[in-house]
Amino acid sequence: MATPAFQFTTKAIIATFGGTLIKLTHDSAVLGCTMGANVFFPPGAFGRSTPKVPVIWYLAGLTCTGDNGAEKGFFNYWAAKHGIAIVYPDTSPRGSNHPGEHDAYDFGSAAGFYLNATKEPWSQNYQMETYITCELPAALYSYFIVLDGSRVSLMGHSMGGHGALTLFLKHPDKYKSTSAFAPIANPSLSPWGEKAFSGYLASKEEWAKHDATELIKAHRGRDLDILITCGLADEFFIAGQLLIDNFVAAAKEVGRENQVTVRYAPDYDHSYYFISSFAQEHVEHAAKHLGAL
Repeated sequence: MATPAFQFTTKAIIATFGGTLIKLTHDSAVLGCTMGANVFFPPGAFGRSTPKVPVIWYLAGLTCTGDNGAEKGFFNYWAAKHGIAIVYPDTSPRGSNHPGEHDAYDFGSAAGFYLNATKEPWSQNYQMETYITCELPAALYSYFIVLDGSRVSLMGHSMGGHGALTLFLKHPDKYKSTSAFAPIANPSLSPWGEKAFSGYLASKEEWAKHDATELIKAHRGRDLDILITCGLADEFFIAGQLLIDNFVAAAKEVGRENQVTVRYAPDYDHSYYFISSFAQEHVEHAAKHLGAL
C-alpha cells in the first residue's frame, strides 16, 4: 500500500457477504478534526492491488455517520455480487465545538450538507465538498490501490441525496453516475436547506451553487441518467422538505426530462427500511455506468 495523504487507523475488519468491511479513522487537514469512514471491499479485493474494482460513494443523511449505510443499507450484498467497493464517509466535521454546533439535528455536527461553508465560524472547517470530492478520495485511492479512482459513482439519502446530486452536477468529470433516495432536491426552498444555507453561506447568491434544481438548469455537459426513488408515505416528502417535483420540472425546462427517472414507492417512508428495499436498484444503476453489470 502506498503512503496516503494522511494516516488511516483501522478500527475494525468485518467479514460480510463474502467481502470485507473496514472501519477507519483519520485526521483531516481540510476539516481540522478526526473523521471516521467505512469501506466495503467485494470478495477477494481487500489487501490486493489488482485487478482494480470500481467504487460507489454513499452519502448519508441528517444525524447519520458513515456507519448507517454500511450497517443498514443492504448495499454490500449487491456490491459483492457485482464486484464493487463502497465508501461510506461521515456527513459532517466532528469535534469542532463552535457555539451551537451540537444543538440541532439539522445543522452543525449532524448536518454538514456536503458544501464548503463561507460564513464564519463554519468556514474554518465545514468544507465537506472539498473533503468528499478531493481529500478523502485521493487518500483512499492512494492507500488502497485496488480502488479504481477512474470508475466512481455517487448515491445518497436525504441530505446525502442532495449531496449526491449536487456534487455529481458540479464535478461531472469525477463520477460516472448518480442516484438518490428521497433527496432534498431543491434546498433553497426547503426548510432544512434554508436553515443550512443561511447558516453556512455568507450570501444568498451562493445558494444556487448548492441546489440540484438550480444546477441541472445550468448543466451544459454530457447527457444525464439520474435515478431518484422516494416513498409516498415519506413524512418529509409530504411536509415539503424534499421538493423532488421541482427538480423534475427544472430538468424538463432544459430538455432533460428523459434523463431523470423518479420512482415513487407506495407505503414506504424515509427510513432505512425503505433504503434497503431499493438498494439493489441503485447499486445496479451505478454498476451499469461503472461497467460492472
